[in-house]
Formats: sequence, structure tokens, C-alpha cells
Amino acid sequence: MSGDWADIVDGTWPAARYRRLGPFQLREGQGGGSRVSAANALAPASDADIDAAEAAMQAMGQKSIFCLRPGDEALDAKLAQRGYDILDPVNIYTCPVSHLTDQPIPPVMVFSVWEPLEIMREIWAAGGIGPERLAVMERAKGPKTGLLLRHNDQPSGAAFVAMHGDVAMLHALEILPAHRRQGLGQWTMRAAAIWAGDNGAQTFSVICTKANEGANGLYRALGMEIASEYHYRHLV
Repeated sequence: MSGDWADIVDGTWPAARYRRLGPFQLREGQGGGSRVSAANALAPASDADIDAAEAAMQAMGQKSIFCLRPGDEALDAKLAQRGYDILDPVNIYTCPVSHLTDQPIPPVMVFSVWEPLEIMREIWAAGGIGPERLAVMERAKGPKTGLLLRHNDQPSGAAFVAMHGDVAMLHALEILPAHRRQGLGQWTMRAAAIWAGDNGAQTFSVICTKANEGANGLYRALGMEIASEYHYRHLV
């Protein structure tokens, strides 16, 4: 993953704290998930460096987890030898904002609102996105918004969009089970891109686990392309 994409991920979904330790950047996630808790290498790492990073993560009350990006193959191999398992390989999809703003959103389907409404918090909670991840959203410093989705006159989903520079990234898209497979995903992406364009973004992006076939299919169908990828390794 290019340095730019690493910065965009951190800028739109930030850890509570960052700390440099030897060749590693450590993240304190405060329960916000792998993306805000994983260490990543900024330079080649020795076994002693890995030992130190493991100890520091344990001292923060976090499990040992590393984010591996293109170019980190040597570290990836070292962690594999130590018994680290691969976790959540992901794709980063991207496209020009203008690519998704060519169709008007159906009336009363998507509303942009920040701070999140209580119903949005409930929808996120139903999908496992609890207070710790809402705290991640609060920490994002650039332009940001929440999206409330409606379908058949009912609240049906929620998402979060934030910007870093002129790139917008969508996170935490959650559609309630009763409202899935109704086209809400594509309209959410389009509404997010419209908001992004209104706030000066040139590029729109989203992160998706490689295992999520439905989401990968949606993003490809929208004409988005894979710009980068990464995965984690953790000790079970």
C-alpha cells in the first residue's frame, strides 16, 4: 500500500494514539478494531524489533497484530514463522468522485447528518459497530458525515464518510438484514460521492475484505478499481 493510502486510511479512520518504536508505528485502538490497533513497519524490522513491538502492544492491553502492505513480504514471512495467522485480507477500491455522481439519488432515501442520530447508532450497533468504533469516527479531523438510509419509509442502514486531503473514504456501511439486496448499497455509494464532491474531494474510496463477495461485486459493478491491498497477521 502506498504511503498515500496508508495516510488516507489513518486520516479517515484514526487510532486514538500513534507511537514510533524502532521501525514500527504502533497504534492504540481503545477497542476500535484491527485497523486502529495494528502495528505497521516503516523500515526493515529485526526479530528484536518484533519482540519490542509485541511487548508494547501487550502493555497497551492489545493483542499482537501487524498490518502488512505491499513491500512488507520479509516481515510477513518472519511473522508467519512465529506462528502469526493471516487475518482479513482487504482491497482498497477507488474511482473519481465524478464517476458516481451522474445519477440523482431517489428522494428521501439517503440523508447526510452529523452527529449521528440515535437510530444510526442503533443500526451500527446491530452490525457490531459499537461505541469504540463510533469514537474512531469522532476522532476523524477532516470533513466527515454520517449517512442515514431509508427504504420503504423505514430506517434501513447507516454509513460514515470522511476525507483526507482530496480523497473521501467510506467506512462502516451497515444495512439492516430486512433491507438488503434492494439496491441500497449502490445508492449509498453514490450519495457518499455526491457529499464528497460537494466538500472538494476528487477521489472516492472504500475498503472491503476480500472475503465479502457481495461488496466486492458491488464496487466492481460501480466501476471502481483496486488501488491497493493489505492484510493483518495476528497471534491467536
